[in-house]
Amino acid sequence: MESTLPVMEALAKNGVEIIELGMPYSDPLADGPTIQESSSKAIANGMTIAALFNQISCCREIPHLQKTGIVLMGYMNPILQYGFERFCADAANAGVDGLILPDLPAFEYENSYGAIIKKHGLDFIFLVTPETTEERVKKLDSLSSGFLYAVSASATTGGDTDFAKVNAYLKKLASYHLKNPVMVGFGIKDQQSFETATQYAQGAIIGSAFIKELHQAVDIETATSQFISRIRPKL
Repeated sequence: MESTLPVMEALAKNGVEIIELGMPYSDPLADGPTIQESSSKAIANGMTIAALFNQISCCREIPHLQKTGIVLMGYMNPILQYGFERFCADAANAGVDGLILPDLPAFEYENSYGAIIKKHGLDFIFLVTPETTEERVKKLDSLSSGFLYAVSASATTGGDTDFAKVNAYLKKLASYHLKNPVMVGFGIKDQQSFETATQYAQGAIIGSAFIKELHQAVDIETATSQFISRIRPKL
């Protein structure tokens, strides 16, 4: 329950520019077994959206975390139960920078929720996949702010990915001259996949591989430092 801040501080100390915090949910549609298990454990330990906001508020007092981007990733059901406008207001007040909500469609964003998100100064990040048409990619890019999330494959998080295909996909996205930086996620777990992913994208998102590292860690700071140094040895 109390490990959120130590993990975040360790990440920031070791050169991570943006931290994506998953809000635990019982039915995380886009997530594979590793993140599903971590969500179940977090819920069992008493984690709630309100508790998470309290922790994020504290993190902004930690020097290493004052300028680190914080993005919340989650699903609409618990947010609607919390109250959508209340959620956005509390997120902004806590120091959150942006939201990733995979099950919020573009139409509903444009017609119902986008104005509330913008009112509270939050970025909103849409996801695109290798199957998303150029027209749709450009549409979602126009609605996004912060960055555009390029899912490496039409699968859940944590699976194996053919990065030769991913490279061609990201090269195609680069040719669209999008307004947002492109961050690629799903399947990135080591230096090779990180470097391949960032050849045509501006960043890479790693979730499952880091959670596995934490699961077997004796010390959060040491495990985090070693993990990131394997991904980005130059740092």
